[in-house]
Amino acid sequence: MFTYILLIFGFIFLIKGAELLVDGSSSLAKRFKISNLVIGLTIVALGTSAPELVINIISSLKGSADLAIGNIVGSTIANILLIGGIAAMIYPLKILGGTAKKEIPLSLGAIILLLLLANDFFLPKTGMLFLSRLDGVILLGSFLIFIYYTFGLLKTESKETEEYPKHHFGTTLAYIVIGVAGLSLGGKWVVESVSQIALDLGFSQALMGLTIIAIGTSLPELATSAVAAYKKNADLAIGNIVGSNIFNIFWILGLSAIIKPLAFNESLNTDILVAIGSTVILFYFVLTGKENRRVERWEGVALFCLYMVYLTFLIWRG
Repeated sequence: MFTYILLIFGFIFLIKGAELLVDGSSSLAKRFKISNLVIGLTIVALGTSAPELVINIISSLKGSADLAIGNIVGSTIANILLIGGIAAMIYPLKILGGTAKKEIPLSLGAIILLLLLANDFFLPKTGMLFLSRLDGVILLGSFLIFIYYTFGLLKTESKETEEYPKHHFGTTLAYIVIGVAGLSLGGKWVVESVSQIALDLGFSQALMGLTIIAIGTSLPELATSAVAAYKKNADLAIGNIVGSNIFNIFWILGLSAIIKPLAFNESLNTDILVAIGSTVILFYFVLTGKENRRVERWEGVALFCLYMVYLTFLIWRG
């Protein structure tokens, strides 16, 4: 029972820690007169991915590669099918041109690159598969290209952005310190409790990463996209989902692999293919909606139902 309580508190610390870190970092950036748009594209985007980052670093250092990779692949699937489905059910998502033409295909390319690197597609097979440090460098290099492209949007697109507040300097530092501490402690509790639960129930760490951890660490994205959909800000809702997937694969898995090479379980290929299929389905819905570039409510229901089918498959697979 204590293990489950520790898991719940771990997620609470992770999410609140990320929230405080984003608030503190945004306030600090405002003191240096950095624009709201740049803060949103960098600090806030990185902050919503902080739970996955902390979980992956701790998992990779503990040698729990299945947990680390499963977390990212599972989050990718949950972001599209679960969060995208819920957001579209709240309000049909009309997608602006940039997201439809560039970000969604780029997200698809990130998942395909992960599939190729994890299976040593570009190298001769040497037995056990790994996401090596070289693979990590390739993923991080791709992330830098994505960041460069994102800042290019500042010159070509006009976007409404949230006004990030500037707090008292002492409050700012407190938010950052408490946020980092919350992320560190919460991440440690989540990894330890999930590892123990998997051991007690006879489940694999990959399964726990694909389900409980993936959904738990996707809660910031769920909250952001649901609120954005409710406010009829469709591009923010879908952009948050797609952007998080790109961040998770390029930034978090890249950094994790550089810290310590991750042994790759070939059974996760099935889940990577599900992530690819989910992204293709989202892209299809965007291009063929009742109105151009719009995900309808019934399509949101379809995405949500597909996620339920996927969860059923995971439980059956064990």
